[in-house]
Amino acid sequence: MSYLIACAPCCWGVESADNPHNPDWMHVLHETNEAGFAGLELGPYGFMPLDADSVSTALFLKQLEICAGTIFEPLSDIDSQINILNKTKTLCALLQKIGADKLVVIDCVNDVRSQFAGLSDLAPRLENGKWSVMMNTIRQISAIAKAFDIRAVVHPHAGGYIEYEDEVDRMLAELTHDEVGLCLDTGHLYYAGMDPAKSLKQYANRLDYVHFKDVNDAVLRSVIESRVGFWQACADGVMCPIGEGAVDYDAVQQVLTEIGYTGWITIEQERDPRNSSTTLPDIKRSRKYLAKRGFG
Repeated sequence: MSYLIACAPCCWGVESADNPHNPDWMHVLHETNEAGFAGLELGPYGFMPLDADSVSTALFLKQLEICAGTIFEPLSDIDSQINILNKTKTLCALLQKIGADKLVVIDCVNDVRSQFAGLSDLAPRLENGKWSVMMNTIRQISAIAKAFDIRAVVHPHAGGYIEYEDEVDRMLAELTHDEVGLCLDTGHLYYAGMDPAKSLKQYANRLDYVHFKDVNDAVLRSVIESRVGFWQACADGVMCPIGEGAVDYDAVQQVLTEIGYTGWITIEQERDPRNSSTTLPDIKRSRKYLAKRGFG
């Protein structure tokens, strides 16, 4: 099958645009190119310039493409809705101008659910009123994206309110295929207690985009037991280079072939941005592993 392999700024620990420890965005582009990737995601809103000419020039110089943008927000918070939708409009206009066609939509990590990441049986579910707000917000994000010829894809994410299988199923039952697709992340699926390969096959009819991530199982068991929260788990090294963790990439590759998935696969490996000096060797190892398997 034909795949294009990208990475994302979270590999450098970039989770918000205002973290003073973030590397410069041009440094991220430089190392992405050096590691042999074809493209990358924009990262959190505002990390890269929101000016299409600036981004396009930098991409041209580094021989890269942007494969997707991201809305990473508290989707069930009605007071944040207007701001989220305004960000969506700005971001989709940028994506359209630079030639990208995916918007990854994530209910962001929150203090309540973060400590229950990976604990499906114990994690409190969102109450119905706030769930309805979240569905309405996603529906409006989708409509805005569609106006710019951008496909909205919902990403189940550890520490947010769309994480576990029942939440994914509930969301898909309420939002049509025309409204949203899925971005499935092998690492977040594993973190949530789901089998990544089986889930990719189970949701193949809604799958539009794939993230690859790998998980250090020993660290995962430790952080779940201690409930340190998702971000501390990332700082503690719960994510590792592709092929060095617990995710069965033989099975993942077989399923992607069976379902006929083509297009972008983006690798991610969250960490503390203060440890971003380790990013380049790690993403090189991930890229080498995928190249040996015939990806990209």
